[in-house]
Amino acid sequence: MAFPKGFLWGGATAANQYEGAWDADGKGASVPDHMRGGDINTPRQIDEKWDSNALYPSWEAIDFYHHYEEDIALFAEMGWNVFRMSINWTRIFPTGMEEEPNEAGLAFYDKVFDCCHAHGIEPLVTISHYELPYALVEKYDGWLSRDLIDLFFRYGKTVLDRFHNKVRHFLTFNEINVGLMDMGNTLSTGLIKGFTGTMANIHRTPTERFQALHNQLVASAKLIKYAHDTYPNAKMGNMICFLSTYALTCNPADVLANQALMRERNWYCSDVQVRGHYPLFAKRLWAEQGIELDITPEDEKILAEGTIDFYTFSYYQTNTVSVDPNAEQMSGNMTMGGKNPYLKATEWGWQIDPTGLRIFLNEIADRYDNMPLMVVENGMGAFDEVIIEDGVERIHDPYRIDYLREHVKAMREAVDDGVNLMGYTWWGPIDVVSAGTGEMRKRYGFIYVDKHDDGTGDLHRARKDSFYFYKKLIASNGDDLA
Repeated sequence: MAFPKGFLWGGATAANQYEGAWDADGKGASVPDHMRGGDINTPRQIDEKWDSNALYPSWEAIDFYHHYEEDIALFAEMGWNVFRMSINWTRIFPTGMEEEPNEAGLAFYDKVFDCCHAHGIEPLVTISHYELPYALVEKYDGWLSRDLIDLFFRYGKTVLDRFHNKVRHFLTFNEINVGLMDMGNTLSTGLIKGFTGTMANIHRTPTERFQALHNQLVASAKLIKYAHDTYPNAKMGNMICFLSTYALTCNPADVLANQALMRERNWYCSDVQVRGHYPLFAKRLWAEQGIELDITPEDEKILAEGTIDFYTFSYYQTNTVSVDPNAEQMSGNMTMGGKNPYLKATEWGWQIDPTGLRIFLNEIADRYDNMPLMVVENGMGAFDEVIIEDGVERIHDPYRIDYLREHVKAMREAVDDGVNLMGYTWWGPIDVVSAGTGEMRKRYGFIYVDKHDDGTGDLHRARKDSFYFYKKLIASNGDDLA
């Protein structure tokens, strides 16, 4: 059981959670720039107008904008050969509606990519990762408008035209299927025009949510078609938030309920992006929810012509599904569900299931003829304690090492099963702002950043124990897990 030669090892970040410099060098405001911080018990609030007394975590984040050389050097020290990162749409087109791009924004990413290559690291770029220009919310109500298809295409085409010689792998939309969930109204599709309040209180009709998602799927396919026609060496992928669930019991009703949820949450989007058309179950799903979509023949042609080259996904946890209304549920944020009595959970209620990663890698491979797959987000948020030993700052995080070790073991088993796995990027390899809660104390990183939920901290970086474990793991191509 060995990972293939040339396997991609690295980490993943998102510009809105990492870069900071939210209004520097011509950058415009995105949806996250209007979001306050929260915590496990307090949903994040979105403000239509900024409150001078509120803290907006994305404004500074951890200031990669001014620390990128230091951070990339740390990534190289771990031995990475890939860095999954995203581009801030509003750094290139501040409102999303400009005719010409912001050169200062393009120049920044030129410097970042050049720095990566100087360290032997390949950039893997997500073109849109939860950072819709807020001006497009105000004018169009986000992705509910078909106008965003062409506006995104202009942005994506600009990125491809500028960076195709420096970037080999692109992802169009991060976790595109999150648009089907209530929290996706904010993070993904931007259906928040005129809204101030918490993410938990934004409810749009099924037709609105599915139409906004359809418009994203068309936009993704249109850009992929352009890339294939213009830059044949560019590899274009999708990115799915794999919301993994099991039937709680062998009751056929539980099995059927789980199948329906897996279809809607996971296979609905990726079937379109891999196969070029909506799956057979879509018509019944639409009918049962009273969904009426505007899908044109031209849309269908674009979807058919803009299929992906490789499939990527995030995997953090699993939950259970039951028709029993009294079945115990997990508490927490983001993708919660039924409790699994066989699993332990993080402090945020995310159930830890490395075996599930092997299971679902095989499920995806079987469904899509073993096309190249990549795990581009995997990790655990935890409280980290900083201690001083012999005058040196230390962060001992055996819980993070255990999580990483067991998930790498599961991937290795999947490779031995025959899965065509091309790479792995740990989510939040350096502490970043949490997308779900806006916290800093929910830390994922191998690298500690001195930044706190109240906005204080000097932003210095420090290596955790997991930094050295991942370095050793990469040097052995996944073999040394001791």
